[in-house]
Amino acid sequence: MLDANKFDRIRISLASPDQIRAWSSGEVKKPETINYRTLKPEREGLFCERIFGPTKDWECHCGKYKRIRYKGIVCDRCGVEVTRAKVRRERMGHIELAAPVSHIWYFKGIPSRMGLMLDMSPRALEKVLYFAAYVVIDPGDTPLVAKQILSEAEYREYRDKYGASFQAGMGAEAIKVLLEQIDLDELSAELRQELKDVSGQRKIRAIRRLEVVEAFRKSGNRPEWMILDVIPVIPPELRPMVQLDGGRFATSDLNDLYRRVINRNNRLKRLLELQAPDIIVRNEKRMLQEAVDALIDNGRRGRPVTGPGNRPLKSLSDLLKGKQGRFRQNLLGKRVDYSGRSVIVVGPKLKMHQCGLPKEMALELFKPFVMKKLVEHGLANNIKSAKRMVERVREEVWDVLEEVIEEHPVMLNRAPTLHRLGIQAFEPVLVEGRAIQIHPLVCSAYNADFDGDQMAVHVPLSAEAQAEARILMLSSYNILSPANGRPLAVPTQDMVIGAYYLTSVKEDAIGAGRYFISPEEALMAYNAGELSLQAPIKIRLEGKLVETTLGRVIFYHDLPEGLHYHLNEVVDKKTLGKLVSECYHRYGIENAVRMLDKVKALGFHFATVAGVTISVDDTNVPTKKEEILQKADRVVEEIESQYRNGLVTADERYQQVIKIWNEATDKVTASLVENLDKFNPVFMMASSGARGNIQQLRQLAGMRGLMADPSGRIIDLPIRSNFREGLTVLEYFISTHGARKGLADTALRTADSGYLTRRLVDVAQDVIIREEDCGTNEGLYVTAMRDGNEELQSLFERIVGRVAAEDVIHPETGEILVPANEEITENIAEAIAKSGIEGVRVRTVLHCQSKTGVCAKCYGRSLATGRLVDVGEAVGIVAAQSIGEPGTQLTMRTFHTGGVAGDDITQGLPRVEELFEARKPKGAAVSTDMDGVVHITENRGRTEIQVVDPETAEAHSFPVPHGALLHVKENDRVAAGDPLTEGSINPHELLRIKGIESVQAYLVQEVQRVYR
Repeated sequence: MLDANKFDRIRISLASPDQIRAWSSGEVKKPETINYRTLKPEREGLFCERIFGPTKDWECHCGKYKRIRYKGIVCDRCGVEVTRAKVRRERMGHIELAAPVSHIWYFKGIPSRMGLMLDMSPRALEKVLYFAAYVVIDPGDTPLVAKQILSEAEYREYRDKYGASFQAGMGAEAIKVLLEQIDLDELSAELRQELKDVSGQRKIRAIRRLEVVEAFRKSGNRPEWMILDVIPVIPPELRPMVQLDGGRFATSDLNDLYRRVINRNNRLKRLLELQAPDIIVRNEKRMLQEAVDALIDNGRRGRPVTGPGNRPLKSLSDLLKGKQGRFRQNLLGKRVDYSGRSVIVVGPKLKMHQCGLPKEMALELFKPFVMKKLVEHGLANNIKSAKRMVERVREEVWDVLEEVIEEHPVMLNRAPTLHRLGIQAFEPVLVEGRAIQIHPLVCSAYNADFDGDQMAVHVPLSAEAQAEARILMLSSYNILSPANGRPLAVPTQDMVIGAYYLTSVKEDAIGAGRYFISPEEALMAYNAGELSLQAPIKIRLEGKLVETTLGRVIFYHDLPEGLHYHLNEVVDKKTLGKLVSECYHRYGIENAVRMLDKVKALGFHFATVAGVTISVDDTNVPTKKEEILQKADRVVEEIESQYRNGLVTADERYQQVIKIWNEATDKVTASLVENLDKFNPVFMMASSGARGNIQQLRQLAGMRGLMADPSGRIIDLPIRSNFREGLTVLEYFISTHGARKGLADTALRTADSGYLTRRLVDVAQDVIIREEDCGTNEGLYVTAMRDGNEELQSLFERIVGRVAAEDVIHPETGEILVPANEEITENIAEAIAKSGIEGVRVRTVLHCQSKTGVCAKCYGRSLATGRLVDVGEAVGIVAAQSIGEPGTQLTMRTFHTGGVAGDDITQGLPRVEELFEARKPKGAAVSTDMDGVVHITENRGRTEIQVVDPETAEAHSFPVPHGALLHVKENDRVAAGDPLTEGSINPHELLRIKGIESVQAYLVQEVQRVYR
């Protein structure tokens, strides 16, 4: 056998019949597997020991030779070679077919390779292969043409007419003869000539055929090998048969599929020997063809062959393909040693870089390290006794374990790993119990919650792996998102409500208006019950008298010095995010992590002190609600009567009714918020950003408002009730639409988003930072990104962190704001934005001159660190994950523009896919290919747009598709590439009109728009 480790590459190619026979150790002639009495393999059957080797090491079938000393001897009685049983994993057999059959991959694949070689349509080919029609092999001196398809009746007619002067056949035999007649060199020359002479569809067909012909020529394979005369049988240990407890057998599906082939093959042989009528033989040949198809790729043609319980049998192709196939499941996704998994719970007392590891799990994971230390400390004499100590869990083992795990990071992973922060390293802390504890602030990176989520632990073994985990993967170094540079480790939920409660102001609280000489004095008053945390007080801080609250003093006391200027504001989720980001950029990662841990402790403590709860009485229905609804009813009734009298159209009525109810819902919400106390627990949760939002509050105590039906169309009958009052039966029914649609959408979205990430990674994985600077002086001119008048992204946002391609000079003072090849920092970007400069030429990966990958200067700043990217960073994969990871949150549905426009505008995930695949979008806009002035003409109900160049009077006219909305008005000025109608621009058109850079800018802008 081949040495599994010594090879440079693998080439998959067609096997010739001789090659298949050469691989084989013998022919399988019988469909039997094992004898039901002796449980030994049947001779010449699918598990035959003579062909595939002995079932027991060094023992032949009949038992004449046993033991290793007879190694290599072939038993004269049973013909089995005395050798190791593992040869049954590598020895193959073969089946000699009584009639040739086609290989379904080459006939049915897209494009059909067999069809291209013979220049026949797949449909015609199918008729011939499955004995529904004849094909002319040699027309002789008749008016027939080679490869002409004849039905049964036509064939008989021509036979009667011309006798034996032409040759025709059916089934794989006929196709094999045609394939054998092909001279590849001659065909290649013919096709090359044809390419020069023809155009259009025929040219495309010729190119496709030439590709296949050249592939055959280069590889040295013959076309007739696509037809099988002999079928390989894979080794029996790879399709095992095992006895279950009840005496029944469980077997691999392949054995059933091979059995069908052998049965039909043997029956065909017998029919041929008996010289059975042609029609019976033909039927048997067709059945053999179908049996081989099912073996190679079950379900590819027609209905799949099913086993018990109507389950399709797994064929050879199914073993290889897809997520559960050999490649993705076993070769790319192996299971690893030194790993474990358990349920996660929160560890509120942990530091940012720690995780709680259950004791018994840690002992098993670190077993080899513990054993080594036990021997080193002289607690065990040798490794064997050390192993015994660990297995019996002696007292001494725990102290050694503590010593071993110190400074030894472990990696925690939560599936699905959507971006690189799905695996992070932590220092383990031993905990009682059997659950892994994780720090509350890393939950958002993992997208974890504690409703039964599980996580896997992996131990880095070598010193290099440990160093890498500690320096690159430690959770406290990964608090910024690599996708957008914003902090991911931002306090949420309990911590937010604690901080919000702590920094709120309550004018009438105990001790309001008092003066204190120091924070300590205020704390004493608080502990004595004389002062509330929210009471506005005047307090002496750093020599100045400041009006604030004790809560705010406590909160800001723990922040780094320079962040104290925030001193007097309520802290909600947004403020916390800003604080973390600012602390990271100004004071470095250590201070940011320290601050996060302090805020976490404060938040949890004061959330407990606040005792925030929810009861039914926290949601009071606004008194004005009834009045608002009655008013809306009156207006709607008015519109209805106008509609009944024919004054407004159905569509206008619908739009107006929806507008009225939306306004009514907003008014109810506004009056609800007015009535709420600022310290109402539900309101506190929503306004602090801890949980929920005003929309949910509206549904609890206001009114649910308008709902959409399954197609996404808004139902113009609102839900007037809220959850506090309870819904009527009809309202409840209308509500269920949205809930069901939401669940169905989510399930689809997750799968689509994962597949998109997979394709993006596939194309981007080679883009790695290979060098500091490629030395190019090209760049891209970047301006603020706009959509009409709306600014999608400011110039500041677009240039910060990029490297300038040329000196940027202040337009008034002439001073150099940033020299070429220097990074544009926040301060410089601000100066550029203030100076009134419209745009800046920056280095870009699109113009990078690196031989492979890209260079650091062209890439710019790594958002995960806020510094220039390091050499060796896999930026391609980071980019792919950054697009794929938020993909799940994007909406699936295509958006209906109120049923007005002819076509839907694709949005969300399908739009992103459409852009990356560079497809022609559905309902694409008509674009102009020249600059000029617009003139709109109507001609027989068809609208036409003319673009006229005022200088040269050259005019181009563009027909507008039926039902499309115009994007331009009469006498508008347009530039080449601008859309004339509503809809997405076709990137292929844009490339033709405006060139590569415009398409690049358009694609980036469109993808950005979906995610914003």
